[in-house]
Amino acid sequence: MGWHTEPLVGFDLETTGTDPATARIVTAAVTEAKAGEPVTRLAWLVDPGVPIPADAARIHGITTERARSAGRPAREAVAEIAEALAGYWADGVPVVAYNASYDLSVLAAELTRYGLPPLGTEVGPVLDPLTVDRAVDPYRKGSRTLQAACQEYGVLLDGAHEAGADALAAVRVACALAERHPRIAAAEPWDLHRRQVVWYGEWAEGYQGWLRRRDPGAVVDGRWPLRAD
Repeated sequence: MGWHTEPLVGFDLETTGTDPATARIVTAAVTEAKAGEPVTRLAWLVDPGVPIPADAARIHGITTERARSAGRPAREAVAEIAEALAGYWADGVPVVAYNASYDLSVLAAELTRYGLPPLGTEVGPVLDPLTVDRAVDPYRKGSRTLQAACQEYGVLLDGAHEAGADALAAVRVACALAERHPRIAAAEPWDLHRRQVVWYGEWAEGYQGWLRRRDPGAVVDGRWPLRAD
């Protein structure tokens, strides 16, 4: 028994870019699951209000034309996404996001962009399989993408870079991590949330040090789960 056998909510965004301060949401998914199996799913196709770069469209498959013709107005969608997450947190349900500091920081920046209420100080509990995986298996070589994590933990990822598929896969990787590492399964979600704040900061410090061997000015933001100022 543990948090991984209780309800969890997978969260994923596909966006226009890689910088959370400037990226705009194109698709989003909030998927409730129990024991790794989906229960309910909310999904959004969003008109980001700016052209979608070709490189981004090649990854998630959403062109500017499609977003403009079929997407929801960004302000409405952003408000609904934040409201959905806040509702789960209010009920004490952990939100699982792979590389959570990116997705949540994008959402926070979008809320600010549209003059909407911020996520608030009680963001969490958040479970980030990427941050946990780095902490429990720091010396494993190779990629740490969601696809690589799915291979490592035996999770089927059907439709990578589709927000709903990625959100559910993140939940399943989190559950597999808990099954493999009993101390992770035994932790209370808020305790695990607080540990991830430390783990992510330590990883960022180490990665920044490695980058500065070649670029003395390199900076890696160590804030988790939000980078927003």
